Amino acid sequence: MTPAGFPASLPLCVCLLLASGFAQAGRLLVVPMDGSHWLTLRSVVEKLIHNGHEVVVVVPEVSWQLGKSLNFTVKTYSTSHTLEDLNQKFKYFSDTQWKTPEESMLSLMTGSAKGFFELIFSNCRSLFNDKKLVEYLKQSSFDAVFLDPFDVCGLTVAKYLSLPSVLIAKVIFCHYLEEGAQSPRPLSYVPRIFSKYTDTMTFMERVWNHITYMEERAFCHHFFKTATDTASEVLQTPVTMEDLFSQVSIWLLRSDFVLDFPAPMMPNIVYIGGINCHQGKPLPKEFEAYVNASGEHGIVVFSLGSMVSEIPEKKAMEIAEALGRIPQTVLWRYTGPRPSNLAKNTILVKWLPQNDLLGHPKTRAFITHSGSNGIYEGICNGVPMVMMPLFGDQLDNANNMETRGAGISLNIIKMTADDLENALKAVINDKSYKENIMRLSRLHKDRPIEPLDLAVFWVEYVMRNKGAPHLRPAAHDLTWYQYHSLDVIGFLLAIVLTVVFIVFKCCSYGFRKCFGKKQGVKKSHKSKTH
Repeated sequence: MTPAGFPASLPLCVCLLLASGFAQAGRLLVVPMDGSHWLTLRSVVEKLIHNGHEVVVVVPEVSWQLGKSLNFTVKTYSTSHTLEDLNQKFKYFSDTQWKTPEESMLSLMTGSAKGFFELIFSNCRSLFNDKKLVEYLKQSSFDAVFLDPFDVCGLTVAKYLSLPSVLIAKVIFCHYLEEGAQSPRPLSYVPRIFSKYTDTMTFMERVWNHITYMEERAFCHHFFKTATDTASEVLQTPVTMEDLFSQVSIWLLRSDFVLDFPAPMMPNIVYIGGINCHQGKPLPKEFEAYVNASGEHGIVVFSLGSMVSEIPEKKAMEIAEALGRIPQTVLWRYTGPRPSNLAKNTILVKWLPQNDLLGHPKTRAFITHSGSNGIYEGICNGVPMVMMPLFGDQLDNANNMETRGAGISLNIIKMTADDLENALKAVINDKSYKENIMRLSRLHKDRPIEPLDLAVFWVEYVMRNKGAPHLRPAAHDLTWYQYHSLDVIGFLLAIVLTVVFIVFKCCSYGFRKCFGKKQGVKKSHKSKTH
């Protein structure tokens, strides 16, 4: 019997609502990037699947972490290289950073990273060589492409299939954010990537900021030549990186203004920094025992990220010596050879629940390589940091956090055991570091919607609406001289010059009429007297 006041049609309404929810579920094609990039993208994909969407992930057969899930359909394609080749290229790049670190866009494009990127870029040609897979993608009627632009291939796939796309990234190399989103980045106060400048630059820093930008304009297209050549072959027309980026419907940038400096942003740019932050879970028994045994001094969490498995022996021993000089228990994620001088307070582990440990009240400091995932976990949990950046955006992340007084950045190559010891004691004992990181944490968490929910909403938005063309600025349809209004300036200048010329001619004519005749009369008068 239906209770009083209970509408008889309510069950039918519920069914209709559920049906409409399922009817709106769409099909999403995902083209991810390997490594730590995949961890963030995967969290969005998993929530989209939870919302009822069908997801197909296209990955190379050779990868570190891609496709390791049973929640979505995985389509693989063979590659021209082996896992050993992939490991070798990355190890060569990683090892080089301990000798001659690549701390600028130019050095990154011309140094040891180039070989690794060339191998990554080659995956796209392998994907399109798989005719069966390409035919499947063409016939699958996807609503959108969700991609990481690091290897460029997702951009090529989206353009080939003529599908709207959503991009997720921490940084965009070179000037392609400005070009692709038509989002101005004034060089007077927006520092270029790898510059390690703040938004308050001296005159010489602004000079070097401009020089860095000019280097990007001169060399970036050479760096991405393999990627653009592949795209041109696939699309059967000359393609530039600007062409590929300009098609993106929504840019999900894993950034937040508590870490990065304020800059202009277009309506299709959405900041989702801290997307990997979540409420800490209870620690596994092994780590709970370590934390409980640390006593009143607490613990220090130490990790150089998932991509750096070992470091040079001499440097490892310097680090071990410094860690042995502090009273805290140190949990060090490290898979290399055990340093011979490792102190009793330092525990080596091959894996650790980083976010859960950082959220524990007995955690005093976080030693990190300054990758974006680790930095945001440190911010979310309010843990002061000692940062040892190695490459990429880690350099800027570390500099920005140090600028805000939330940690200390060290040059991992040049630092000594004393440097690391002093930095750890400073961030642990100087209350200003804890106060500053807690202030950043409060600012970061003070938001109307969680970054993960925001990312999911915009992916679904693009799927529902077949893109977001109303957010695309008309600047894409302008030439460079129209964008900078040089034609308008030239036209107005021509008018001003024409008016000035006419006024000058009129004045000159009047002057001659008024004063030229009098001078002629005076001359004729003088000639008669003679």
